[in-house]
Amino acid sequence: MENMHRVILIGAGPLGLKVAKFILERPNLALVGVVDLNPDLAGKKLDDLVEGGSPDFAVSGTIAEALTAAGENVDAAVITTVSSVRKILPTIREVAEHKLPMVTTCEELSYPWVRHPVEAEEIDKVCRENGVACLGTGVNPGFLMDYLPSVLSAIHQRVDHVLVERVQDASVRRVPFQKKIGAGLTHGEFSAAKENGTLRHVGLPESLDMIAAALGFDLDESAETLEPVLAPADLNVGYKPIRSGEPSGVEQIATGVLDGREVIRLRFRAAVGEEKSYDRIRITGNPGAELEIKGGVNGDVATSAITVNAIRSAIRANPGLRTMLDSPVPACFGGNVREMAAV
Repeated sequence: MENMHRVILIGAGPLGLKVAKFILERPNLALVGVVDLNPDLAGKKLDDLVEGGSPDFAVSGTIAEALTAAGENVDAAVITTVSSVRKILPTIREVAEHKLPMVTTCEELSYPWVRHPVEAEEIDKVCRENGVACLGTGVNPGFLMDYLPSVLSAIHQRVDHVLVERVQDASVRRVPFQKKIGAGLTHGEFSAAKENGTLRHVGLPESLDMIAAALGFDLDESAETLEPVLAPADLNVGYKPIRSGEPSGVEQIATGVLDGREVIRLRFRAAVGEEKSYDRIRITGNPGAELEIKGGVNGDVATSAITVNAIRSAIRANPGLRTMLDSPVPACFGGNVREMAAV
């Protein structure tokens, strides 16, 4: 077995706690600190929040406090806090100054170089100065709608068009996700949330940019649309009842145009009561390829898993801001059946 990696977790929301559980299950990872700004969590013992958690340490209110409690003997940090590059920047700076490689689920960091160049340059600079890597990842963005189609393109002599579709029944997803896609809102509430930017799948434009970068497409233009999915009948399978004709989710489409023609189309549709869930990649070119994951990938499990599996990649990566395109390939390390049974 490879060396044990000691990790602190920053962000103890629903996603963070699932990440914590996955870390605790790995024999080659040790969770040695948890940080959250929520005063209701401060001082709570880890075993009160996560099954299998240690009663030996409590949730800290600051990164410095968690590192002091861990004895400064920490190998990496995982950040599961916000979606915004601008908002997460101070946290990344502090982690970098403590010389810790890091993995973050910040959606805008999956490929920030096109739409957030100033913040991306600052993060890259502070990480290089401190000799650590910052890797943005997740199931989407970070894998299904960007990294995976980029990898699938490798068997092609020529790529003419990339279509990626992710269609999900959101009723099986966590409540914050259902709220984020507008399930259960009125038409007026949906329009207001769309207008102020709080209702959307964050990261679709970044996924478009990642694919374009991987393929060497210098896009002439890109566009994104967002519309509500309307319930076909009264629904009682989500976190709240939804009446027929009311918003049950969202459909977003991002497109990229090169030399006057569409070369990339990403379709994200997530709604409570969606009839069929699937993830599909269709590449038109030579030879062309189509990949479909029937039933789709469980986003909550997959995001937590790839975040944990990327810890080793972040530790091994060259210093600076890294994306999935230029970091060591992540894999499910230390999570085989025999080892899991022995935990």
